[in-house]
Amino acid sequence: MFVILLRLLLIIFILFLIYSGFKYLFNPKRKLELAHEQKQFHFLDDKENVRKNFLLTYKGVLFEGEKYLGTTTHSFEVVSIFIWAKATSSLQGLTLEDFSYVEDQIKKRYPHAKIDWKSPIKELLVKKREK
Repeated sequence: MFVILLRLLLIIFILFLIYSGFKYLFNPKRKLELAHEQKQFHFLDDKENVRKNFLLTYKGVLFEGEKYLGTTTHSFEVVSIFIWAKATSSLQGLTLEDFSYVEDQIKKRYPHAKIDWKSPIKELLVKKREK
């Protein structure tokens, strides 16, 4: 009886390990972290949930964007996005073209949205566009 119970517990433990491994491998946040470490572009968003902020990484910088729902001529869409860098110290080396690329990627997903950057990126973009 004890041996059967021990085998059953061992099987349950092995199934739990396999389940945990699959859950870890297919976690979207893990893909974001991997892209962040490798300084690649990755966009993590729950498009169905407007209240949930999106995360994106580009050239080793992690950005967070806050979405706001509004009306367009025919429907309710995300009409405004505020975006900022999680760590402003990591912005070193980024250029105006890099921020334009990030804006283009956001516009692909939210074509009706007006994108506003928070400080200090906002000041940089205003200075560069005035020249």
